[in-house]
Amino acid sequence: MTSCILDRIAGRARDLGGFSVKRVLPIAHRKLIGPFVFFDEMGPAAFTPGNGMDVRPHPHIGLATVTYLFEGRIRHRDSIGSLQDITPGDVNWMTAGRGIVHSERTHPDDRASGYAIHGIQSWVALPVADEEIEPDFVHHPAASLPQLVRDGARLTVIAGTAYGAQSPVAVRSPTLYVAADLDAAAVLPVCGEHEERGVYVVSGSVGIGGETFASGELAVLVPGADAAITAVEASRLMLLGGAKLPEERTIWWNLVSTRPARIEQAKADWLAYGQPGTTFPVVPEEEEFIPLPAA
Repeated sequence: MTSCILDRIAGRARDLGGFSVKRVLPIAHRKLIGPFVFFDEMGPAAFTPGNGMDVRPHPHIGLATVTYLFEGRIRHRDSIGSLQDITPGDVNWMTAGRGIVHSERTHPDDRASGYAIHGIQSWVALPVADEEIEPDFVHHPAASLPQLVRDGARLTVIAGTAYGAQSPVAVRSPTLYVAADLDAAAVLPVCGEHEERGVYVVSGSVGIGGETFASGELAVLVPGADAAITAVEASRLMLLGGAKLPEERTIWWNLVSTRPARIEQAKADWLAYGQPGTTFPVVPEEEEFIPLPAA
């Protein structure tokens, strides 16, 4: 019998200044799964009173950022004037297009008392025709997302379509993005409507195609293959993928484009951040920012 597993990717630890993430995408041999070009698991991390997460203003082009939390709260602020707190089960969908700047910080009340944070930060590459669209930000409360129950599995359709449900989150190419909580021994077929599919294990362990995947691992499935997930124990998963984007992407720092020259232009624009006439507008009420990396 042919395996339904195409690849296995383990999250790699990254320290973002005292805040730990597991980075799954991109990796040298696999840049995208469907439109997903970046996938980090944030935490779980606990902050003592007086401390918190401070991701200073930084730029994006050519993509949409997607924040989804299991625990905690993050305050989003961006250069088009958005100010939005995100809580577990909500979706913050920020479309960078031709260029946007944003920060993500601990809410002041949480910083004072101490708190925990755990969630997923992902980027979705935009189709070529949409790479330079106007930037946008939309918040979707948890109650607005489809919630499904299937034989010991509780599913939230975050974006795109899955299991006969469609998320209200607007996407620009066919997308699969689902959060799933499975009871021990539950079996969940992976919906076959999407060309490229991945299953990321947030917690617990699952069997797929005769292989076992533990927390922090991503199973990349063979396109078109039938696949089912069996929970070895109570597990939390993220299903991601969608239609394959035909063009190669250049990914440098927080910048994504099909045109390497566009990345170079964005680098130059960021070096001029805060100066009169700069291409990247400033984030209101934010004075500091992340400088352009040296390499």
